[in-house]
Amino acid sequence: MPESKSKFLIPAVGAAVVIAGGIAAYTYLKGGPSGGSSDALGSAKVIPSTAMMATYITTDPQAWEKLRQFGTPEAQKLVAKSLENLNKEMFSDNNISYEKDIKPWAGGVMIAVLPPNPAKPVQLNLPPGAPTPPPNVQPEPNILVVVGIKDKISALNFANKLKSQKGVKFKESDYQGQKIIETTENGKPTYSVVLDNNHLVLAPEKQAVEKAIDTFKGQSSFASKEGVSNILKGVDVKNSLAQVYVPDYAGMVQQLAAASPQGTQLPPQTLAQLKQVKSVVAGVGVDDAGVRVKAIANLDPQLIKYQYQSTPGNIVGQFPTETFALVSGNGISRGWETVVEQSKDSPELKQALEQVRGQLKSVNIDLDKDIFGWMNGEFALGTIPSNQGILASVGFGGALVFDTSDRKTAEATFTKFDTLAKTQNINIANRKIGGKDVTEWQIPQQGALLAHGWLDSDTVFVAVGGPVADAIADRKSESLDKSEAFKAITSSLQKPNSGYFYVDMDKTKTLPVINSLISSEANTILSSIRGFGITATSPDKSTSELEMLLALKPAK
Repeated sequence: MPESKSKFLIPAVGAAVVIAGGIAAYTYLKGGPSGGSSDALGSAKVIPSTAMMATYITTDPQAWEKLRQFGTPEAQKLVAKSLENLNKEMFSDNNISYEKDIKPWAGGVMIAVLPPNPAKPVQLNLPPGAPTPPPNVQPEPNILVVVGIKDKISALNFANKLKSQKGVKFKESDYQGQKIIETTENGKPTYSVVLDNNHLVLAPEKQAVEKAIDTFKGQSSFASKEGVSNILKGVDVKNSLAQVYVPDYAGMVQQLAAASPQGTQLPPQTLAQLKQVKSVVAGVGVDDAGVRVKAIANLDPQLIKYQYQSTPGNIVGQFPTETFALVSGNGISRGWETVVEQSKDSPELKQALEQVRGQLKSVNIDLDKDIFGWMNGEFALGTIPSNQGILASVGFGGALVFDTSDRKTAEATFTKFDTLAKTQNINIANRKIGGKDVTEWQIPQQGALLAHGWLDSDTVFVAVGGPVADAIADRKSESLDKSEAFKAITSSLQKPNSGYFYVDMDKTKTLPVINSLISSEANTILSSIRGFGITATSPDKSTSELEMLLALKPAK
């Protein structure tokens, strides 16, 4: 999207002068939309039904004020400074302040993405005989913004103030009995209209505003679109800051792909997979733990091939408390079977699988049986700090832990890999760690490159680096699932679930390789973050839910 469109909200603020014309008398100066999440429906009623998606951002001060309970004083000062700079940038040419002039009257903001207008080729005057370049006919999605007017007196005062601003030009036109204002600032036009004295509609394209007027006059709206009424209820998050509504997920992706600079047409196989998801609704809110995101996907049970299965969560207990990041799940073998099944309808995927199968078969390894066949239980990948041996340069190593009901096949697989490693002049050695038999791949003067062994009768691990193998096989600290950090970040996430994505920010940002990449300002912000926790669940065959928590530290 061109810069002139992506930043159209800056001059669009000036377009609010139309409110002065839209409010004829104080008869209409009663309270409008409050700006809370419940007002999304009113905004959706003036958005055309062709909208591919919409986002509603609340202006409810109580919800945003909740964020103030988090963060170090340094982080809060940095955020305040950034907001101040943003205010100056947006209104640098006008004596306007968001806090004083806009916040008092602006209700919730809904931003809708409409299908692109048909693009017209650019006519070029070229000399005779010159090659004609391909016309730039790529359409772009239209953006339509609806701002609730919660206080008409404040809006009227703001409009009168704007009339005296220099460098802003206004031009009126009529469409369907509604007054459209074209506002031009720095050569960039913005179009706006006030509908029912409660909603200010803004867009960088006049046609988008006209479509909103058509909707206001009776044409089908986003609110009346099939399937939208349910998702407009939003997602239940405390102190909602924003809600996102996608009524036709596959259709949206298809239209956006077609409107991309490459004009991509999705392959039938990709489109078929996208159609597994009917609609998506997501919400962002703030609660006592931090910023929480919840997303709900409405699925087509007839098209879903992978069957969800919850995870017991016991595998997390195999990792030590110093683990700073972890991904866990269940049933890799079932996921692999789904991939193989889908490859039957995708020649490219099928060819790629056959290539990998052939390469592994040449060294006597069966991809389906030896690699994925026995991975039928819980699994987890964790990263653990270490500055010894081959890990000294990066400061950490990783470990994979698997539960399996087919130990015999798993053992045979590791034996095959050990034999293959010997052909590459890697020394294979055995040692006891915490009373457990562990096999190591050793490199002279650097120690163990990789280690594997059994933690119990059905749990096997593979570790990168000898120190990580020690931490897993001979755990001397409490287990990760009992640590205060893990409980603080994941305990409020929904259960049962399919596993976790977990990051302890305090431990992560102190790693030398990470610390060297972040600026002092970034470190200030990260110091207010306790960590990330993400999980997913599926309460039934037609619903999939994702939950993410950005765990924040309380303000001091």
